[in-house]
Amino acid sequence: MSDILILGYGPAGISAALYGLRAGLDVQLVGKDGGALSKAHLIQNYYGLEKPLTGEQLLEVGKQQALALGAKITEDEVIDLMFDGTNFSAKGIAGEYHGKVCIMATGAARRSQPIAGMAEMEGHGVSYCAVCDSFFYRKKNVAVLGSGEYALHEAQELLQVVSSVTLLTNGAPLTAEFPEGIRIEQRHLQGLVGENTPQGAHFKGVHYEDGSEENFDGLFVALGSANATDLALKAGAAFDAGKLSLDENLQTTVPGLYAAGDCTGGILQVSVAVGEGAKAALAAIKYLREKKG
Repeated sequence: MSDILILGYGPAGISAALYGLRAGLDVQLVGKDGGALSKAHLIQNYYGLEKPLTGEQLLEVGKQQALALGAKITEDEVIDLMFDGTNFSAKGIAGEYHGKVCIMATGAARRSQPIAGMAEMEGHGVSYCAVCDSFFYRKKNVAVLGSGEYALHEAQELLQVVSSVTLLTNGAPLTAEFPEGIRIEQRHLQGLVGENTPQGAHFKGVHYEDGSEENFDGLFVALGSANATDLALKAGAAFDAGKLSLDENLQTTVPGLYAAGDCTGGILQVSVAVGEGAKAALAAIKYLREKKG
């Protein structure tokens, strides 16, 4: 059990870790990769750089700085986050990680494959959290949109409740091994089919590019990797107008759960991410000390 569990080891996550470590706390970072920064060619507009660095070089400098202070850094893809009322548990593909507080620094949600009708039907048959919404689809037929480990996790969660699960890859190659109980449909999608209700369009199925349609009771979106929004939903955090509800200390509505960096929106810059990581860490440190009494 770590004092601070940090999801993501980009600028926000490393910054948070440095403050936690300097406070004498045990810090565990878990991340899949360096996110958007790892793809940056040259960083020239960040304070203190004697010469421009590539995104990868800047990430490595940060990681080594945290390791030198005693951080534990694990490369893993987190697919679930749970809060038992006291502590946090993050489930990854390779293992599980636990913390007394959790700081989400997973970067911005950069979903691919925009599909006609999806935005209009979010919350009306289109969901992003199997743990949260599977209850509403008991003994019904649902689809999962995705093709990787995160989609596999959501599908397996649903299999325990629903009658059938169909994986819609939208033409993307499979990057995980799916069990026989999940039907794989690899045709490209043209859009979603909806039914007009007083509350707006309600999801009824999908329209394939070949002109055919297929009916489903619900659609669970699990494209790419789980981001801060997905994980916060699973932990029970509230949202306002589609964004994470955060207080002035970057804490969500779940006590001890914070967000920092690109996942909070706003200006997507390294300097902002570093500042938010520090702010979230200082708030988490104070929270832990007050909780300890």
